[in-house]
Amino acid sequence: MFSLISMNWRGRPLVSYRTIIELISAATTGSGLTIRAAEDRNIYETSTKVSDAQLAAVPLTRHEFQGDWNYTIAQSDSR
Repeated sequence: MFSLISMNWRGRPLVSYRTIIELISAATTGSGLTIRAAEDRNIYETSTKVSDAQLAAVPLTRHEFQGDWNYTIAQSDSR
């Protein structure tokens, strides 16, 4: 999707969050796939540390091709 978004805003100045959101939302594929975008104004904690044990507990399924970059994260049962 990034290539479609990049083509959509090629040469346009990204002067505001609103402009960016509108350009992202205007990207579509030939088969009709659309992108929805919205500004998230929430404030999030920074510098959160994740331990090796926490990271190891994430249910990853690595893909055969470049599994360090391509993987699926399974939905957690702990909701």
